[in-house]
Amino acid sequence: MLNRRYLRIDADRNSKFTYYMRNVLSYPLPGVLFRRHRDSLLERGKADAEVQERLHYYNRCDTAFRLGSEADTLDAFRKAKKKTYFFDLYGWWRYFRPECRSAYLFGDITHVPPQPTLVKSRPIDGDNRNSVLMNLNKVRHFVFVNDKVPFEAKKSMAVWRGKAYGEHRKAFVKRFYDHPLCNIGQTNTKFEMDVPWQKGRMTLKEQLQYKFIVSIEGNDVASNLKWIMSSNSLAFMARPKYETWFMEGSLLPDYHYVLLKDDYSDLEEKIAYYSEHPEKAKAIIANAHRHVARFRDSEREAILSVSVLEKYFERSGQLEAERQRPRAQKRRRTVRPVPALFGV
Repeated sequence: MLNRRYLRIDADRNSKFTYYMRNVLSYPLPGVLFRRHRDSLLERGKADAEVQERLHYYNRCDTAFRLGSEADTLDAFRKAKKKTYFFDLYGWWRYFRPECRSAYLFGDITHVPPQPTLVKSRPIDGDNRNSVLMNLNKVRHFVFVNDKVPFEAKKSMAVWRGKAYGEHRKAFVKRFYDHPLCNIGQTNTKFEMDVPWQKGRMTLKEQLQYKFIVSIEGNDVASNLKWIMSSNSLAFMARPKYETWFMEGSLLPDYHYVLLKDDYSDLEEKIAYYSEHPEKAKAIIANAHRHVARFRDSEREAILSVSVLEKYFERSGQLEAERQRPRAQKRRRTVRPVPALFGV
C-alpha cells in the first residue's frame, strides 16, 4: 500500500508521489543504458563555460586522492534504504561502472569529512575540498515558484514561518513575533508549543503576499531560500554559513539578497529602507532571478551531475582501467540526450 502522505496534493511543494514513482520505475533499468550516454554528456560539458565553472565549485578535488576501505561500490550502495538521498545519488552513479567506489554522507552535513565525500551540504568557510556537493534531497530543497504578484502589490511587511528549535531561530521569533511590521511565528510540532509566538502554518502562496521574506538557516541551509529567490519578494537573511548545490556561498549580499545582521537587529531598518526604495528592491530580485535561472536547465543539470562524479572517480584513480580497455571494446556512436525520466 502506498504511504498516504506521498499522495497528498500540495501545490507548495514538489510532489513526492511523482518523484518516487519516476525513480522506482527507472530503478530496475540496467546501467548500460545510462553508461552509453555518459561520454556524450561529458563532451558537451567541456564546451560549456557555465558547467566548467560550477564543476570546479562543487568538486574542488583538483589533485589525486586515495579512498579509504569504507567507500562503497555501486552494488553495495543498492542495498541502502530507497529514500530521496539514495535515488538522487543513484540516478547519476549508475552512469559509471558498478565497481566504482564512493564515500558519501546523507543528511544535514555541517562538517568537512576526512576524505573526499559526496554530500548535500558543507560549510562555506575554510578548506572544504573534501566536501563534494551533489544535488541530494532535491525534492524537498529545490522548490521554485511562479509568482505572479508584482513587488509593488505586496504587503510592506516581513514574513517567516518555520520550526524554531535552534537557539538562533528561537531568539528571532521571540523578538519579532508581535512586531507591527512583521508576520513571524514558529510552527513547532514538538517542544515549546504553548507560547505566544507559536502560530499556524502559512502556504507559500500566503507568504508571497509579503514584500520581504526572511530566510534563516536551520540544521544547515535555509530550505526556503530557493523559492524566495525565484519569487517577486525580496530575500532577507544573515550571511549564510553553509551551502548546497544552490551555491549559497556565491551569493552576494545586497545584490542577490538583503544582508541582515546575525542578531537581526536591523530588520526593521531594512524593511523601512526597501519599502521606500522599491527600485533597489526590484534590482536585487532581478539578480536573484538570474541566479535561479542557472538551475532551471535540466540538460545542463544532468551534465553537471555526471561531470562532478566523473571528476571524483578520475581523481581517485578509478577510471584508469576503463580507459585502458582495448578500443575494439568501446563503441562509438552518436546518442541522444537521456530522457528526463532517468534521474534529471
